[in-house]
Amino acid sequence: MVAAQSKHMLIGSYHSNLGNKRRVAVPKKFIENLGEHPILARWYENCLILVSNEFWDKLLSRLTGGRKTVSLGVRDIERFILGSAFEVEPDKQGRIIIPEILAGYSGLTKEVVFVGLGDRAEIWSREIWDEKSKKLALSTREYIENLSESEK
Repeated sequence: MVAAQSKHMLIGSYHSNLGNKRRVAVPKKFIENLGEHPILARWYENCLILVSNEFWDKLLSRLTGGRKTVSLGVRDIERFILGSAFEVEPDKQGRIIIPEILAGYSGLTKEVVFVGLGDRAEIWSREIWDEKSKKLALSTREYIENLSESEK
């Protein structure tokens, strides 16, 4: 018996090219799990985030802590993420158009990398991702070694 894949299990890294009018093909597996009108927004470290509508609500609650009293920090998070959010509609080939403001923020020019992180996909400029990936290779190794040492 094969276990069913979680609706929001977005994993792996995929390369794509930014075409005319900032159109990019989203990996098929991602499109299948994100629904008809996923949300695209600015994210941290100069990348974008692509999530399902269902996850969007959970994400906002997690980021703002569901607080009714809105502190400056929460307002800034809302401005940064909500103020940059777009509902996108993939075409029949699974392509979306990256709004100019988001492409500029994330440095997207030609080559794009989609990184699946379980419940969300990040979209990176290939150049920025390659640099980030090199740093991650070093820092995660150190982090894992520190975890191993602390469990002894």
